Amino acid sequence: MFSVLRALTNRTFVFLWSGQTVSRLGDSLYDVALAWWVLEKSGSAVVMGTVLIFRTVPMLAFALAGGVLVDRFPRLRLMLISDAVRGAAVGAMALLAFGHVLEVWHLYAISLLFGLVDAIFPSAYRAALPEVIAAEALPSANSLTDLSGQLSGIAGPAIGAFLVAAGGSATAFALDGLSFFVSALCLVPVQKLAHTPRPKGAANSLLGDVRAGLAAVFGTAWIWIIIAVATVSNLTYAGPMGTALPFLIRDHLKAGVSVLGLFYSFNALGAVCGAIWIGHYATIRRRGLKIFIPWLLLAGMVVVMGLAASAWVLLAAGFVIGLCNSVLGLVWLDALQQCVPRELQGRVSSVDYLGS
Repeated sequence: MFSVLRALTNRTFVFLWSGQTVSRLGDSLYDVALAWWVLEKSGSAVVMGTVLIFRTVPMLAFALAGGVLVDRFPRLRLMLISDAVRGAAVGAMALLAFGHVLEVWHLYAISLLFGLVDAIFPSAYRAALPEVIAAEALPSANSLTDLSGQLSGIAGPAIGAFLVAAGGSATAFALDGLSFFVSALCLVPVQKLAHTPRPKGAANSLLGDVRAGLAAVFGTAWIWIIIAVATVSNLTYAGPMGTALPFLIRDHLKAGVSVLGLFYSFNALGAVCGAIWIGHYATIRRRGLKIFIPWLLLAGMVVVMGLAASAWVLLAAGFVIGLCNSVLGLVWLDALQQCVPRELQGRVSSVDYLGS
């Protein structure tokens, strides 16, 4: 079990990992507070879905360009700037909430900004890890990243639900904003390692860089096939999980925000189990089976959620979904980091992120 911790011997990774742990704890507070704020303010599934649309559309529109930026500029520096921008945005949102002047259109604006950052930050983080850690420690680093986020997800939703019930959403928003600044501070000591992955003499054309990334994806069958499957899968998965879940809990199960928080926690607990299992590997073998079997099981659990007659059935399904998501995601990430050339990591990751 302790082999999952071997990446912590790398000082640079410890800074990256610590910052992301704090940031993800803040995000888990934000998710509960945002969902319940929208529910109480508007009571509309349309508004809930629109918030997701405002976050998704810019990510889709700028994902490929974001991948080019990740391969052109120092990845750690892009992450630092992204954290600072998001911290300022959520901090402003918290101030509006404290002043009781937060409106739905503010959420749309913040979601739009987050969508733009999501076109850059995840690809930058994923591409930066192989630059700062040895190949045999990558499964550990990826699992620890997932593990810390999921452990935050276990405690965060419960804390978020308590904060919302006790004092409203504003405090949760404020803590999320603070978490981004803490993450940015953790990135400051490692900025000396930031370098541009772009090889000397490479073409400067944005379109040329995008084409090179697409060629790397579509020229490798296993990459584009899995991305295509993920595209279809997640189009049907995002609606139930992102929009319908709070309404399922309130209107079908006749439960409150505590069940929503518990669902997120059970989901995170399942992901923790998956991350511990994958993280003990130095080399991950039979990746195909470790991706597609959990994927099929995950799909079945979404059906179970829709048929759930009690909160406990819903929570059990959430646990299995978290486990499957963690396993297939970590195995897929390891495959990309180990098999895709360093100078193409950002663009390939952006195409993957665009599809999934």
